[in-house]
Amino acid sequence: MFNNSKKAVVTYDSEAEKVVTLIGTGAVCDGPFSAKDSTRIDGTINGAVRIDGSLIVGQTGKITGNVKAQNVFLAGEISGNIDAGAGKVEVSDTGKIIGDITTRSIVIDENAVFQGNCSMTVDRPSAESAKERAAVPKES
Repeated sequence: MFNNSKKAVVTYDSEAEKVVTLIGTGAVCDGPFSAKDSTRIDGTINGAVRIDGSLIVGQTGKITGNVKAQNVFLAGEISGNIDAGAGKVEVSDTGKIIGDITTRSIVIDENAVFQGNCSMTVDRPSAESAKERAAVPKES
């Protein structure tokens, strides 16, 4: 009757195990950066970032530019907009975001910094099915 399909819960620990690309502390990348798999950044990137998997920004990580990724886990700093429209953004207590966020799910720890706007997205099939359920007349 109802769609009870469970989606896998995405957590920092599960994504940290899958990291394929690592930008280490002290490394600096000027210009756009992209990767096909989950990526951890502990260095600095000055430019747009596009990750096909999850992005983890460590405490020493800093991004100046817009970010697009499936999921974003932030302990460092991002100055730019974040687009994780189908996924999750999680900001730890040491994280700092100066920019707008588009995401399906967000967690911001106490003492984290977020200056910007947040737009929450929803799955279209869920919205469509909710409209259909609302349109069905109730039986007396």
